[in-house]
Amino acid sequence: MSRIYHIYARGECLYHNLNEQQFQDTWQQLQGMVGLMKTDYSREDLSYETVQLLTENHVYGEPSGHDSY
Repeated sequence: MSRIYHIYARGECLYHNLNEQQFQDTWQQLQGMVGLMKTDYSREDLSYETVQLLTENHVYGEPSGHDSY
């Protein structure tokens, strides 16, 4: 199973559907930016959501009995 991440600032989605590496890189950059630069945001304004993807690999063929068209 894989995960995707969404990053928010004050409840507004800034980044969506990030994989693990993209999330780690982006999260660290955002934490540094709000800590070093004068912005309207603080670290407390940043949050993220993890979504577990439930995927299965199936190979589908023609249904038995009738043509599919």
